[in-house]
Amino acid sequence: MRPRHLSRRGLLAGGAAALAACSASGPAQPSAPAPDSPETVLVKQLIAEKERTIALYSALIADGGERLVPFRDRHQAHVNELRKHVTGPGAPATGATGSPAPSGSPAPSGSAEPDKPSLSRLRELERKAAALRPKQLAGLSPGMAQLIASIGACEAAHVVALPKSL
Repeated sequence: MRPRHLSRRGLLAGGAAALAACSASGPAQPSAPAPDSPETVLVKQLIAEKERTIALYSALIADGGERLVPFRDRHQAHVNELRKHVTGPGAPATGATGSPAPSGSPAPSGSAEPDKPSLSRLRELERKAAALRPKQLAGLSPGMAQLIASIGACEAAHVVALPKSL
C-alpha cells in the first residue's frame, strides 16, 4: 500500500475545518448580565438615598444628638429590608452585620459639597422623601409598593416627630 500524501491545499482546508469545529464547540462565552428591572433600579436608588440620610443622622448623633438614634435606626431597618430585594452582582455592598458599608460623603449625587447636618436639614429631607414615595409606586409589585408606601409613612412621621432642638 502506498502512503498517501496531502497537498498543501488539502492540509489548509482540513486545518480550517478543524479550527471552525473547535471554536464552535469551545467554552461558551459569558453573556452580558441582564439589565436591572425598573423595580430593582428604584430599590438600589432608595438604598443609596437611605444611606445618605443615615450618614446625616449619624453626624448629628456624634455631635450630641443621642435622641436621634431611634430615627436613624428606623432608616437602617428600611435599608436592611430593601437589601433583601436586591441580590447578586450589582447589589449594594453591606458590612459584616448587614449594615451599610461605610460610604463617603452624605451629599446627594451631583452636589458640590456635603449637606451640613442640622435638624432643619433632616426635617426637609424627610419631608421631600415622604412626598416622593407615592410617585414611586406605579408599576411596582404589590409587595414592593407596600414596602415603599410604609417607608414613606415612616418618613412623614419623622417630619413631625423630630425634636425642635437637640
